[in-house]
Amino acid sequence: MTQPRPSAVVVRAEVTADEVSAAELAQAVEHRAAGAVVTFDGMVRDHDGGRGVTGLTYHTHPTAGAVVTEIAAEVAARPGLRALAVVHRVGELAVGETALAVAVSADHRAPAFDAVRDLVEEVKRRLPVWKHQTFADGSRQWSNLA
Repeated sequence: MTQPRPSAVVVRAEVTADEVSAAELAQAVEHRAAGAVVTFDGMVRDHDGGRGVTGLTYHTHPTAGAVVTEIAAEVAARPGLRALAVVHRVGELAVGETALAVAVSADHRAPAFDAVRDLVEEVKRRLPVWKHQTFADGSRQWSNLA
C-alpha cells in the first residue's frame, strides 16, 4: 500500500508592508518533482468602476496573518502539490504595484492552476483587508467593508 505524500511545503504565507514579487515567489516554490509552477500577480489597476485610480491603501485586521496562514495550510493539504506561497501587501500602493502574489508548484498543471485560483479566491473572500482607493479627481473611497 502506498503512503499518502505529506502536505506541500508552505514557503510563505503572510501579510506584509514590503514589496511583493510573483516572480520571486515562483522561484521560492520551485521543486525538482514539479511539472508546473503557476503564479498569480494581482496588481493595482488604474481604474475601477469607470473611474481613474491613482493609488490605494490596504488596511488589515490584526488577525490577517493568521487567516492567510490558515488558507495556505488548507490548500497545501491537497494531493499533487509540492510547494506554495501567498503574500498580500498592505500600506500605500501605486498603480502597477503587486497587491497579491501567489505561486504554486505541483506535479501537474491542473492541480497547480486549481490551487492558485482557490488561494486567490479564498484570500479575497476571507482575508480581513480593506481598500481605500484614491481616484484621479482626488476623491477617496473605502471598499471591502463589512
